[in-house]
Amino acid sequence: MNVMEVSEEVLRAKLRTENPEFQQLEQEHRRIDKELMNFEIHVYLSPEEELERRRLQKLKLAAKDKMMDMLRRAKAGHA
Repeated sequence: MNVMEVSEEVLRAKLRTENPEFQQLEQEHRRIDKELMNFEIHVYLSPEEELERRRLQKLKLAAKDKMMDMLRRAKAGHA
């Protein structure tokens, strides 16, 4: 018989309800995304705004990387 694979969305939902760190990372990711959208309305960014935009992009990516690592570890635990 085939081993049943646990879908990423099921694991994500489980982590949302059971893991406070994952919840915090998702909230941070969404908050940063909203902040980055504010930069999208500008045709031109000042050097300071550009630095802040890049800083936020790095923070958003770091949060996503941590969430993906948590998903990989959860998936490995269900394999």
